[in-house]
Amino acid sequence: MSKFRAIWHASLTATKRALTWNIEDMAPPTERFIYNFNSKEELKKWHLYSDSEYGGLSSAALQITDAGKEQSGTGVFSGNLSLDVTEGTKWNISRSGFCGMRSKKFDGFIDLDPYDTIALKIKGDGRSYISTIYTENWVNSPGQMEDNSWQAFVAVPKDNWVVAKIPLAHYLPTWRGNVIEADIEMNPSRVVGMSLSVNAEGGVPGAQTGPGDFRLEMDWIKALRTQ
Repeated sequence: MSKFRAIWHASLTATKRALTWNIEDMAPPTERFIYNFNSKEELKKWHLYSDSEYGGLSSAALQITDAGKEQSGTGVFSGNLSLDVTEGTKWNISRSGFCGMRSKKFDGFIDLDPYDTIALKIKGDGRSYISTIYTENWVNSPGQMEDNSWQAFVAVPKDNWVVAKIPLAHYLPTWRGNVIEADIEMNPSRVVGMSLSVNAEGGVPGAQTGPGDFRLEMDWIKALRTQ
């Protein structure tokens, strides 16, 4: 084979390799980390809220566990749920007994459109918690100026680590904690934040309810592509 022909053949082979691709190579990863809870810096991405802002007496804290030098810590969302209301409060609240932790907004938004499930590695107390996804406001609900919210319950067994998986299709549109009775779909390509919260009342059947202490330990939150 002449030198010219050898060079031509090598170039043709390289071109064929470049043009040969697998569709899986073009697909996004099967999972994407959204949040870790392994350091104090990671916890700074969240802020707490509760009914105490409106005259209630519930309280919450967000701390990091001390796992030692060999391991990273985990986040602990804990506190106390109270159904009582401050006497003489100016707020005419219809219910108390709730606490939550909400992420600060992303710098822009994140695109979860390639994924179909939210996974949370958590250890709980037998209560039912609420996972919320906030998306850019495109639903234009009457009087709604803030982000659209989509919520789903997650039952957390007591004292055992679990990976709770919630399909995005199970998140329902809500307005101030109430489900919106409308035929609308989430826009997962414009996610601006998330939250985790707990109520003294309601939740999935069989979960612990009522006033009292709560504790949720968290390792991470991911988006998964299962299909």
